[in-house]
Amino acid sequence: MKKYSIAIVDDHLLFAKSLTSLVGSLDNYKVSFHAKNGKEFIEALKNSSKPDIVLLDINMPIMNGVETMEWLKENYPLQKVIALSMDDREETIIQMLRLGAKGYLLKDIHPDVFESALNDVILKGFYYSDKITNKLLDRIDKKESKENGIKLKDREIQFLKLACTEMTYKEIAAEMCLSPKTIDGYRESLFEKLEVKSRIGIVLYGIKNKYIDN
Repeated sequence: MKKYSIAIVDDHLLFAKSLTSLVGSLDNYKVSFHAKNGKEFIEALKNSSKPDIVLLDINMPIMNGVETMEWLKENYPLQKVIALSMDDREETIIQMLRLGAKGYLLKDIHPDVFESALNDVILKGFYYSDKITNKLLDRIDKKESKENGIKLKDREIQFLKLACTEMTYKEIAAEMCLSPKTIDGYRESLFEKLEVKSRIGIVLYGIKNKYIDN
């Protein structure tokens, strides 16, 4: 049975050790190496085979998770990465998705969910939690395109693109020269039309359907 290789990039040694033990207990996975920050990870890549999945912490000294994702996007754009963090802020999740992360997990998840996430990234190419509805994931899985899928109006597309940035809804309203109440209407309309429950769902839809660069 093939064992997929996992690289752990996390500066918390106790957590990294526990994570290594957890990965080692899974039938299909093994840890290839551990790095304490992005700089160590890049150095390790020079002396190791490219891992199947990178488990990447966000908050690290010297070179953090966002900086590491930026480097990977430039140098190894096909590398599968799952962000693993205690940071559940929407703007952080959106930033990592835009940089190419294939999943985002909180460190307090159940081990069964962790294994499911690894399996989904290997088999499907992505894993996203219940922040995004199953219907959206099904649509992505079936590779539904813009042409035969949902039709968005020009202003909806403009709003979608801005929602995929780190701008607040108030800032989006100012950029589009609309009232915050009108922007709330666009948001709720897109939630219903795209069958998502959060801004993260809008971002994922925008990435997968090429409305924004990833």
